[in-house]
Order: sequence, then C-alpha cells, then structure tokens
Amino acid sequence: MKHRELRARLIETALRMNALGLNHGRSGNLSVRVAGGLLITPSGMAYDAMRPSDIVEMKADGAVTGPRAPSSEWRIHLDIYAARDEAGAVVHAHPMFATTLACLGRPIPAFHYMVAVAGGRDIRCAPYATFGTPKLSVNALGALADRRACLLANHGIIALGPGLAEALELALAVETLAAQYWRALQIGKPRILPAKEMARVLKKFEGYGHASAPARPRKPRKPRKTRKA
Repeated sequence: MKHRELRARLIETALRMNALGLNHGRSGNLSVRVAGGLLITPSGMAYDAMRPSDIVEMKADGAVTGPRAPSSEWRIHLDIYAARDEAGAVVHAHPMFATTLACLGRPIPAFHYMVAVAGGRDIRCAPYATFGTPKLSVNALGALADRRACLLANHGIIALGPGLAEALELALAVETLAAQYWRALQIGKPRILPAKEMARVLKKFEGYGHASAPARPRKPRKPRKTRKA
C-alpha cells in the first residue's frame, strides 16, 4: 500500500476511534509500520482537521520528515515496532472504562474468557510514568510481553495488530471487557477463570477466525439393488 493511502487510512481510523467512543478530542494517537520506520499522527491536532500531508513519517532512528511534529507518544510506537516484528499498527487511546481501571492501577483478570483476545490470561496494567518519556515506553513494553494490548496506569490503553483495522478492533474489545468488568465489580466480586481453563481458551484462539470451513460429511451410499436370479 502506498504511503498516501496509508496516511488517509490513519486519519479514517482516528476518526472512527473517536466515533466509537474509544477516544475523545485530540488525545490518543495511531501509527502504522512502513519500510524503514513508521507513519504516525501529529501532535495536538484535531483528527477532523488532518490531511494526509499532516501525518508524520518517522525513521527507525527517530528522524522525522514533514511539516508536523509527531505525537508525544512516538517513542512507544517506535519501540513496539522494534521489539515486535508482528506489529503492523499501534492504537493508543483513552477510553472511559479501560482508563478508569487504569487510574486504579487494576489489570483486567480472566473474569471472562474473551480476555484471551489480548493474547494472555489477563490484560496487564503498566506502571505509571510521565507521558512521552522513555520510562513509559519501557513500562508499556513490559506489560505487552506476550500480549497484544495493555492498560497504562493513570493514562489509557495500547493495542497492536497486523494492521490498523485489527489494532482498532482489539482496542474496542479491551474497552468492552473493561466496561463489563467495571459493571461486574459494582455487584460483587467476579468469578475468575482458572489458569488451566484460560490455557485451553488460548489454544482454541490460535486458529480463531482463520479456520477453513469443515468438510461436509459424505452421504452414505445407497446399497445397490441385486438382480434376482
């Protein structure tokens, strides 16, 4: 896909992120991997005012080209791509329920089997660090170890995927789980699924969405009629 098309896709995804309620105003940021670096949303600019030329290209060494400054969280994006070969896109947002839990420093445990959608038996919460700092990037990478999403304490969430659509879909799934967990906590103490069960779920998730249709069972052959002698 050409850079101009990817730039337009970044803006479309950012607008959809806000429309879904995953983010509000100018907060949050998105990026997509390209050869030699990444494309990332600019710092402090309203998504509905962005044009493809406003998207910032950043090289793997941190060098920037273009008229805009990159998002203040560019370091997280750059470090994720360096550490995770499978990551093709990163979404960082401040959704209501996931951020509420993050402000309490609470991870999302295995209260529901769908927690496995993020790649493990829980969704971790990275320790707090000032936004835009190397420490926050280090904390985020630790919480993302063997995971595709995490919460950031007193901040928001990060979700990654092979492309923008998958990363956004995962961010929405994390927010949905956070909302369900938050509601369950209002009633009582949610039942947490055991590690053995989550291991089974994770195994089943390995082929989820990629399995081919099962083969149709063959109809039994009708017995041949034998001629009477």
